[in-house]
Amino acid sequence: MAATSRIPSFTAPEAQPPMGLRERKKLKTRVAIRQATYRLIQEQGYEATTIEQIAEAAEVSPSTVFRYFATKEDIVLTDEYDPVMEAVLRSRPADEPPLESLRLMMREALSSFVTAEDEELRQRTRLMVEVPAIRARMTESMSDTARLLSGVIADRTGRSADDLRIRVFIAAVLGALREVTLYWGEHGQEGDLLTMIDEALDTLGSGLRL
Repeated sequence: MAATSRIPSFTAPEAQPPMGLRERKKLKTRVAIRQATYRLIQEQGYEATTIEQIAEAAEVSPSTVFRYFATKEDIVLTDEYDPVMEAVLRSRPADEPPLESLRLMMREALSSFVTAEDEELRQRTRLMVEVPAIRARMTESMSDTARLLSGVIADRTGRSADDLRIRVFIAAVLGALREVTLYWGEHGQEGDLLTMIDEALDTLGSGLRL
């Protein structure tokens, strides 16, 4: 029997419209697939876990799994936070420095993730460190997040989302987040992740001076 799906508790600003019934059902299915995947991986390891097993545990068909996630790596890495992060970033004051807006957005998103799904975050981070395919896919999937956030920063600065400086800026921030996450995982998940992210962004804000 599939585990009860936990819908992320991170709430978007009022400007974001509530999900309709169809969207809520799709979200429940995605969450159920992801939770089944994490449960199976914990029991038998990443390589031994198959899409067929995931589908059975989530009580869906293998084709449904592939309809929601292109690869097994995507099941591990995909969450429901990108659209909400976009909404939170858009809600920040227009005159706030972009780096500070991104910092506050990350803190809010990560705090909610830790509160609602701490064990999933820890398991995901362990897999990022241990499984090269997941680590490689993480870099690819970050490009989607980069495009999303670049669009918001571009709107605020009057630049094109494809502006080189915008792309470099967002890439630097997300690259810092990636390295902090890996560092935290490589060091036994010790220390406060939010504090580490703050330190990494401070390094960017100071002009990368060591």
